[in-house]
This record gives sequence, C-alpha cells and structure tokens, in this order.
Amino acid sequence: MSSERVDSESTVSGNQANIPARIRRELDIDDGDTLRWQIEDDGTLRVHVVQQRSGTFGDFDGYDGEEGTEVTTEHDAWGVD
Repeated sequence: MSSERVDSESTVSGNQANIPARIRRELDIDDGDTLRWQIEDDGTLRVHVVQQRSGTFGDFDGYDGEEGTEVTTEHDAWGVD
C-alpha cells in the first residue's frame, strides 16, 4: 500500500472518529477488536489491529475423568481459607 494514497477519510466528533466501512472490511475489524496507536519519530501514525479472540474454548467439553483432585493441596490455594 502506497503511503501517498488516501484510502478513506473520516471526521473527528468529540474525541471519536469512525473507521470507514471499506477499511473495516479490508482489515477484518469487528466489534471488540483493539486498535493500538503508535506515533513514529517522523510523525507517522501507525495503527495496529489486535483482533479479539472468540470461541477459544468453544470446542472444550470439560473434564469428565473420574480422578478427583484436592484443590487446596494439589493446586495453588492462594486466598483459599
């Protein structure tokens, strides 16, 4: 992508700016994603999209084993009375 090209523009309102739909689609930006802003030494603004992970445990059915554990002796029991 050329640094001279203007892809889209938006106007700041209050302290907020909209991300144009075409940019959101192209970068797959969705609700819950995080934008990390960085100003380079030369004044260039960089925005990194950090996409929210969803469904991380979506396929996890839980532990159905028969071996029990004693949480206060076998696991970190900090804060357990």
